[in-house]
Amino acid sequence: MSTEPAVSAAISHLAREEGGHVLALLAARFGDLDLADDSVQDALVRAVETWPAQGVPANPPGWLYTVAHNCAIDRLRRAAAADRRLRAAAVALTAPPEEREEAPIVEHTEIGDEQLRLMLLCCHPALDRDAQVALTLRLVGGLTTREIAAAFLVAEPTLAQRLVRAKRKIRDARIPLTIPADLGARVEALLTVLLLIFNEGYLSRGGEADLRLDLAAQAIRLTGRLREQLPDDPEVEGLLALELYQHARAATRVDSAGELVLLRDQDRSRWDAELIRRANTLVRSAASRQAPGPFLLHALIASQHANSASAEDTDWPLIADLYGVLLAAAPTPVVALNHAVAVSEASGPERGLALLDGIVGLDEYHLFHAARGEMLARGGEEAAAAASFRRALALAPSPAERGHLARRLRSVQ
Repeated sequence: MSTEPAVSAAISHLAREEGGHVLALLAARFGDLDLADDSVQDALVRAVETWPAQGVPANPPGWLYTVAHNCAIDRLRRAAAADRRLRAAAVALTAPPEEREEAPIVEHTEIGDEQLRLMLLCCHPALDRDAQVALTLRLVGGLTTREIAAAFLVAEPTLAQRLVRAKRKIRDARIPLTIPADLGARVEALLTVLLLIFNEGYLSRGGEADLRLDLAAQAIRLTGRLREQLPDDPEVEGLLALELYQHARAATRVDSAGELVLLRDQDRSRWDAELIRRANTLVRSAASRQAPGPFLLHALIASQHANSASAEDTDWPLIADLYGVLLAAAPTPVVALNHAVAVSEASGPERGLALLDGIVGLDEYHLFHAARGEMLARGGEEAAAAASFRRALALAPSPAERGHLARRLRSVQ
């Protein structure tokens, strides 16, 4: 008999690693996203109830698919024999119970397509960005409603209602679980959602440090699965490389006292060399296609930091040039801010400040004021720098960032 901790770990792993696969297969099989989601949850509850006594099955994914599939059939039977969804499932219902063997879904030839369909469905343009993020984590990433709510600092009922509304919109609008002919816009939305998920973990804006690192790992896993389905897309490779470069520094971003450590002060010997190596391979592959988009350009910038032996060795002129190209391709205020910071490092704070003065729309963004404070401090304007650090401190969302800004403010007063 399995021990409770081992069973709990096995069920958690199954939910996160295979739950999305099974849900995608059932949604395509029965044409009903709610039914698929409820059935997977029923099966996971069954695992919690039976595995401690019976042990972990030899093929957990196959067990999950079989039990969830049967749960779906049971739900349809209970609904009504004349129901349209029941008729659609008539072929499956004719099989006697003894013939319903555990499906070895790890070998299912269509599993990749179904997973991609579900990921693209979660990022349908009819849904707002918050709903896209929540659905991706809930249906594809295998996180619970409670975990997602904690990660994004919202009440669990609020997050639950967000999910209900999103699934109702999919149902009422009859949004199909299909791969659109033109993947461009949908994949771009999906990449943006995956980056938002990664950043929520990487930036660690709340007190749930472990969960937020888990969010970053979820984003990397989901981006990797998307790359399996779109292996020739340079933007998918670019995002995955960017996430790996950033995650390689995770152990050095905060010190033992919980204080933020800036990139230039991090112990590079503790960066994850294997993650950097994998990211370098991805960047080379994506760059070879000679079609650099915003995600690949971000990855190229991150590669300069990740592969520099020290802060002094960083090629800031090249980084400034790359940000210039990125700004032309994606002219957003945040990219303009990063370009200004790179120019400041490459050519002096005066040029950086001149670029900051032309940026509109970031007055409520703490990093804008933090960057201005750093440039002013480097230029010897300590009173003005203190004002900028004070403003950044008032806007900063995380304790680590507030602690860092408080120290910078003290240093110029």
